[in-house]
Amino acid sequence: MIRGAPAAAVERALDRAEPLVGARDRTGSAIRGYAGELPDGRLVRDVLGRRPIFVGSDGEWGFGPDGLADPDPVPAGAVRSADGSLERAFSLPDPDPVADRRAAASAVGDALDASLGAVEDDGLAVAFSGGVDSAVVASAVDAPLYVVGFPDSHDVAAARTAAGLMGRAPDLRVVELSPADVERAVPAVARAIGRTNAMDVQIALPLFLAAERAARDGFDRLAVGQGADELFGGYAKVARAPEDPRVEADTVRGAAREVTRTLSEQLERDVLALRAAGVEPVAPLLDDRVVRAALALPGDLLVDSRGERKKALRLAAREFVPDAVAFREKKAVQYGSLVARELDRLARQAGFKRRIDDHVSTYVESRVGE
Repeated sequence: MIRGAPAAAVERALDRAEPLVGARDRTGSAIRGYAGELPDGRLVRDVLGRRPIFVGSDGEWGFGPDGLADPDPVPAGAVRSADGSLERAFSLPDPDPVADRRAAASAVGDALDASLGAVEDDGLAVAFSGGVDSAVVASAVDAPLYVVGFPDSHDVAAARTAAGLMGRAPDLRVVELSPADVERAVPAVARAIGRTNAMDVQIALPLFLAAERAARDGFDRLAVGQGADELFGGYAKVARAPEDPRVEADTVRGAAREVTRTLSEQLERDVLALRAAGVEPVAPLLDDRVVRAALALPGDLLVDSRGERKKALRLAAREFVPDAVAFREKKAVQYGSLVARELDRLARQAGFKRRIDDHVSTYVESRVGE
C-alpha cells in the first residue's frame, strides 16, 4: 500500500530515477510526497521524506512507529528491499539557476497557484501564525484559521493583524495557552515524536496544541506552511552563508539546498505530532511543482542584497495576500508562541536549573516516564 501516490506512478518514478513525480493521486489532489509498500514488497519514501514510514527490527513496517519493535525510519529517497537492504533511489534535483529573475519568480507564483488550487476545503482547518507561509496557504481555502500562543505572544498578535488585513478576522480562532496546557502536552508530544530534545519538543508543541483544538472542533485535516523556510531561504544561517558555521555550503543557494535535505527529519516530527493530535497534515508548499520552482531559484531570489529572506516567495505571495503580510517578518513558532519561554520556566520550576546542561531536555525526559 502506498500513501500519497498510485503505486504505478511511484514505480515509473523509480524506473526513470525521477524524484519529483508531479502527478495526481486518486482524489485529484497534487502529490505532496509518498511512502509505503510496492506490490513487490519493497518499501519506498519520496526524496524529501514528506511522509514518514518506519520498519521494526522484525521487518514489520508502518506509517508510524507505534506497535513496531525498535522502529527506524526509512531514509528519504530510499528503497528498502525485503531482505533489509537499502538503496538510494532518488537524489534532490540540482538544476541550474534560472537566469531570468522575473521568469524564476513567476514560476514560483504559477506553482503556488496550481498547488493551492488543488487543496480541498472539506474537513480542513489552517495552522495560521500571520506569517507569509501560513497566510499564502490560508488565502486559498474557506476554512477556519487556528493560531496558538500565550495571550501576550507575538504570534497571536501577528495572526490577528494578518487576518484583519486579509479580511479573514471572523475565521480566526485563537488558542490561548496557559502553563497547564504546555505542562500537560509535554509528555504526549515527546512520546508521539519519539524525541525529548528541547528544540524538537518546543517546535512540535504549538503544532500539537493547535491541531488538538482543531480536531476537537471537528476537523480532521490541518493545512500547514511547512517547507517554505527550507526551500526559499528562510533561515538566518542560510542568509549568512558561508560565514555561518551551522552550514557547510559556501553560497546562499548551496546553503538552502543543504537545509532542504534536512526536511525529512523535521517533517517526521511534525507529521507524528499532528497525527497524535487527531489530524492529517496538508502541506501545499511542499507540492512537487513548488519544490521544482524553488530549487531553480538564483541565490538573490532566496536572500536579496538587503538580506531579506524568502524573496521569491514574498514576491509571488503578493498575488495571494496584501503586501503588509507578504513582506512581514515572523519569529520561529517556538518563540513566537512563547512556548519555549514557558518550557524553560517549567523546567526550572521542576528543579532543573539553567546551570544543568540542556536543562529543558532533561526536564522533558523526566516527564516522558510518567
